[in-house]
Formats: sequence, structure tokens, C-alpha cells
Amino acid sequence: MKSKAGGNGLTSEATGGGGGSSSSPSPPPSPRRQSGVTRCRRRVRPAKDLSESRRLVAVIMARRSLRYFFLLPVVYISGLLMCVGPFSALIGHTPLPGSRYRSHEIFHNLLHHIETDNSSVIELASVWKYKRKLREQKPCPNLTALHREHFVSPGLNGFLIVEANGGLNQQRSAICNAVAVAGLLNAILVIPQFEFHNVWKDPSEFGDVYDEDHFISTLDGYVKVVKELPEALMERHNYNMSNITNIKVQAWSPVSYYLGVVSPILQKEGVIRIAPFANRLAMSVPPHIQFLRCLTNYKALRFSFSISALANKLVYRMIEKSSRTDGKYIAVHLRFEEDMVAFSCCVYDGGEAEKLEMDSVREKGWKGKFKRKDRIILPDLNRVEGKCPLTPLEVGMMLRGMGFDNNTSIYIASGKIYHAERYLAPLMKMFPYLYTKESLTTSDELAPFMGYSSQLAALDYTVCLSSEVFVTTQGGNFPHFLMGHRRFLYDGHAKTIIPDKRKLVVLLDDLSISWRAFKDQMEDMLSESDRKGIMVPRVRKINRKTSVYTYPLPECRCLQQSLANQIDHNNDVLYNYNGTKA
Repeated sequence: MKSKAGGNGLTSEATGGGGGSSSSPSPPPSPRRQSGVTRCRRRVRPAKDLSESRRLVAVIMARRSLRYFFLLPVVYISGLLMCVGPFSALIGHTPLPGSRYRSHEIFHNLLHHIETDNSSVIELASVWKYKRKLREQKPCPNLTALHREHFVSPGLNGFLIVEANGGLNQQRSAICNAVAVAGLLNAILVIPQFEFHNVWKDPSEFGDVYDEDHFISTLDGYVKVVKELPEALMERHNYNMSNITNIKVQAWSPVSYYLGVVSPILQKEGVIRIAPFANRLAMSVPPHIQFLRCLTNYKALRFSFSISALANKLVYRMIEKSSRTDGKYIAVHLRFEEDMVAFSCCVYDGGEAEKLEMDSVREKGWKGKFKRKDRIILPDLNRVEGKCPLTPLEVGMMLRGMGFDNNTSIYIASGKIYHAERYLAPLMKMFPYLYTKESLTTSDELAPFMGYSSQLAALDYTVCLSSEVFVTTQGGNFPHFLMGHRRFLYDGHAKTIIPDKRKLVVLLDDLSISWRAFKDQMEDMLSESDRKGIMVPRVRKINRKTSVYTYPLPECRCLQQSLANQIDHNNDVLYNYNGTKA
């Protein structure tokens, strides 16, 4: 087996580094319109009865429109280059505020104040002040009535096979959507297959990550799930999955497409494949189909026994090491990994050596993608727009500014941190009680998971889920799913700090900023995260634009209530969602 894992020290008590997670955005994009070129041509296309002269005029106008269409982006980009980037120094413009990485300088300027500041220390138990206001809700439907109305005889129309691609949480999204599509098509779902990706090199199958039997039994009565196709169907297709009709479904396809196009093929063939199957179903679906997403995500998908057993040990060890704060701790999803830094095209303070190293990583991982003539890289603008991964130092300064002191225990969910010896040391000065899955386990305990990125991410997911405060630093599926899961568990509150990176980079570019001024801004940022943590999107009928995996309410409210009596947030969350107690 090929392995893919690396370690770096993240605690003053032990050393280690951690697993990976997927990082592609979750919310669905707006439907794409046809290109401007096509629209221009259609506007000037003359009717058949027009004279030749009018035809000629129309063609000329179309060509001019096309010329301007392609010229505008060039003008826009040229303007950006004049304002930011390497040309600004040549023409005398001062850099945009926040466009330079100067966090190390700010840290050294303020270190004495950080170390001696004992004012306004925040208690972990009292971080979250906003409470969700409960409006009058429609009574939840009786599940028996739901069965009778929508799921009388599940699986009559044939078998559905899907291939889930991506990391842990992109796969999780695909699984939930697959169950929803199976319910929509009244199909029998075959346990989803996981795509082997050349980047992740993770051969994990469904049963390695999730409890298959629990998955099947939980969905029984709603969607029928089987572990493999019947022998007769396999024989008909010469025991080769590639011989089964594969339907290429566009991303975010609506219900009408599945019912109008996919369903007839399923009924005719008796079995279909949809591969790949990431984000292939629109967020707006009928309520009983949305319920299937909720049921799958929050009840049916339980981590396998091996993952659950170690994950629960990690949580309870974090609780033990957080005795100074009544067993409560902060979990940080830190994305300052070599591949993330390279992909972001952001510049830190490593000089020419950093540039050469990042160029090498980009070429190795993405070949010539970043050297194409049509690709313009603007690191300064990326930083100003908040697109750069936060360094451990920046996360530490933010948390100290919010009022968390050096007695706070922090769990770092991360892959191998980029140049940890440089960027991690300042964080350890501010928060000496840092831990990772490596520092909380023995080598023998962790050995069975090394190289399996999705299984390592599942360990991180569980520890982050159980934290009092979760900090996201770069977006992606991992934090989106976690925020939704935390909203589902914690009475609608995500209990998540979402840094305003556009504001943060400006503050960390100001060499004259005082610690008091910085703290004021960080306290405001914490308050804003608290307020946004209880937000519930407006959902009218089935017209949902936001992700139900990030904002599970109101559609998952009834499932939440049905499970509420079973959950003790401190002790039984892990049992209910992962399968075992430590």
C-alpha cells in the first residue's frame, strides 16, 4: 500500500502532523448562462428576407462587438496591474493596505503586550451569547404517514450505482445526494463506490470509512440499499461495471431532469451508473427528498468501528487535557499546508527561496496550469481579497485578540504544515497547549490509518465536531459540513469562528497598530461570528439556494427534534454519531 502522510510538531508535549481533507466549495453556483459571444451573434443574426447590405452591416457590427468583448477583460486586468503587483513600485504607487505579509513584524512588535495582557480573558463556556429565536413552526409530520405517502415500495424501478469522488466530505455530499436521487427515482441504491484519485492515493472503500450495516438499516423503509448488484444483472453485463449504461449528469441538475431524462433510462435498463457523482443534484428538492439528505447525513452515516473507537479516544483525551477550562477546547481547521499555499499563489515572507519552492510544487502538482499565457497571478490582490490561507501565527494572534488566554487547549486539524519550524513556533508561544491526532496517540494506534487521507480526516472531523469552538481558516467542504453538523447538534448554533480575512490582513499590515486597537477589532469579529452562527436561510417552498449541508435548518428540524432526547452533547454525541463510546 502506498502511504501519504507527514508529520510536524504541534504541541509542547509531543510532536506530530496530520491528515487531510477535501477543499472544494460546497454551495451551488448560479446556473451558467450562454457565453456573451453567442448572445452577440444571435442579436445581429438577420432574418432571411433582409437585404445583402443589411446583412453586411450586421456582420461588421458583430465583429466589432466581439472585438470589444475580448478587449474589456484585457483593459480591466491592465488596470489591476497598474494598481497592485510588481509594477506599482515602478510607477510610485503605494501598496494596497493588506497586500503584504507583515504578520511576523506585527507579532514581534506586540509580543510583550500579548504576553502581559490579562484583561478581558474570555471563558470558553461563555463564548456564545446569541440564542436562536424559535418561531412558531408547523408540527412535524408523523414518520409513519411520511412512509405511506412517499416511500410505500422503495426500489421498484431498478438499481442505481454512483461513484463518489473527492475527499471525505465531498464523498459525504455525494452519498447524501445519491440517497436523495434513489428516493426520487424509486431506485435501489448500491453502496456507493469511492473513486481512487491520483492526488489523494487513498484506496479506502465505503466500509472502511462508514458502518455499512448501520447505513443500510437506518435507510430501510425509505430507500433500499444493497451491497452489490444481483448475480443475474452482473452476468448480463459480463461482470464488468463499465458495461452498465453510464449517464453523464451535469452539476446541480434539477428534479425535472432526473424525472424526465434519467428515470425513463433506469426503467428501461433496470440499472444505471452515474459517474462521477459530486454535486449532481440541485439543492432545491421536494421536502420528502430533502428529508432523505438529512436522515443520511445526520443518522445513517456513522463512521466505521475502527475510526469511531480511536476518534472517541482522541476526544476524551482532549477533554482530559483541557481540565483548566472545564474540559472545553478549541479546534482549528488549519489549511497552511504546502499544496494549499502553492495553489493559492499567495506570497509570504520566505523570499526567493519560497518562490522557487512554490513554483516547483505547482509544476509537480498541476503541471503547466499556472504558466498558461491566459492565467494572470496577482498575489497581492489575492491577499487583499482574503483568499490566502492563514498562517498559524495569524490564527494565534486572532484568538489572543478575541480574549482566549494561554491556558486554552487547541486541537489542530491539518495536514503537514508548511515550514512548521518557522510559522508554528509563534503559535506555540501564545498557546502552549497544542495538540494533534499524532500527539494524542501512540504510533501503534495511528499506524492503521497512515496513508488513508479520508480516514485521517474522519478522526479530525470527530474531534472538531465535539469542540466548544471551531475555527475555520480557508473554506472548503470540511468546514461547511462541520458547521452544518454543529448547527444540527447544538440547537441551531454553528459555534464557529469565521475570520474576516479581508479585515484581518489590513490590520496585520499596519506596523503602528496598538494591541488595544487590534483586540477591539478581534472582539467585534468574534461577536459577528456569534451572530452569524445562528443564521437560518430563507427557504420558500423548495427554492433553496444555500447548502442544506451547511444550513440544515429548517428542513432538518424534524429529524433534529426526533433525535434530541437521545443526545447528551458532552457524552453521547460520539456514541450516537460514531457508534461507540471511548
